Amino acid sequence: MHLLAAALLSFSSLVAAPTASLPACQHFYTGPIPDRPVSGGHGNGTTAPPYDVSGRLPAPGGITGGLGTDGKVTFTFDRVPGAKAYRAFRNGQALQWISDWGQPSLQVTDASPCDGAHYQVYAMSSEDTAASSIGQISTSYRLDSSNHLAAYRLPAGTTLTYRVSAYNDVAQTALGYNAGTGICAVDARNIPWGTRLYVPGYGHCYAADIGSWIKDDIVDVWFPPGPDADNWGIQRLTLTVE
Repeated sequence: MHLLAAALLSFSSLVAAPTASLPACQHFYTGPIPDRPVSGGHGNGTTAPPYDVSGRLPAPGGITGGLGTDGKVTFTFDRVPGAKAYRAFRNGQALQWISDWGQPSLQVTDASPCDGAHYQVYAMSSEDTAASSIGQISTSYRLDSSNHLAAYRLPAGTTLTYRVSAYNDVAQTALGYNAGTGICAVDARNIPWGTRLYVPGYGHCYAADIGSWIKDDIVDVWFPPGPDADNWGIQRLTLTVE
């Protein structure tokens, strides 16, 4: 064999083969989801103000990493002063809990990544999941064309024509904040947590919850217990990313 060709063959054998395409991200709920036909309805005449997340620990920054040759997505992030623990999520599903004991690097590994997944992290001021201890959610990070994680958000002004229904659960949201006016539940495969939307007839909503039946083009907006949720019905509306 020609020496140059042999050298090239030897070099190529050291280069990892391209990683196979990742599977599509599936909705977390695998049971049957009833159809939600548009019924019409109306709001209660008031406008939900922007949901306030100030006063919470800041979101972790410095997120960096990507898809390795082992087929896993691994990333690190910066420590948040005052944090005792962190939680990482993929598409709104808990991925990893990290206790802060002073380790030099805070790392998250996803052993089963999927195509277009949103990775997000928040810090906690204690090792419990009380709503008051949960910090601000980071921006979403997604794999780019080079399989490196890159910050991602829906551009402000983006419009989404969705079916909008209502709910009035009074527990903590899936993100961990207390449910309340200005919170909405989304399919976190499509709308990352922390996205702010303007909903005609409702006002401003902050994506901080998910639901078994919240899939694809459905958003739930929160109302206090009472008739308002029923009066809202199911409306098809054009939402605007803020």
